[in-house]
Amino acid sequence: MRRLDELTPGEEARVRAVQAPVRLLRRLFALGIRPGARVRLLRRAPLGDPLEVRVGESLVALRRQEAREVVLEDEG
Repeated sequence: MRRLDELTPGEEARVRAVQAPVRLLRRLFALGIRPGARVRLLRRAPLGDPLEVRVGESLVALRRQEAREVVLEDEG
């Protein structure tokens, strides 16, 4: 089971679940990060935080801790 913070830049995956407290869950859902969505990690800041993620047509900046709450589907 991989998490969004484990992707390498340029890698894409589908969201399986978001395991976060309700407040963060609502924020991530509002940004389009929800089960079934395709996400692509575009880049990491030099110190690893924040992460820039493409969700659909939107660009989203997430803290590494927030990205760790997003579970991705196994490819293959």
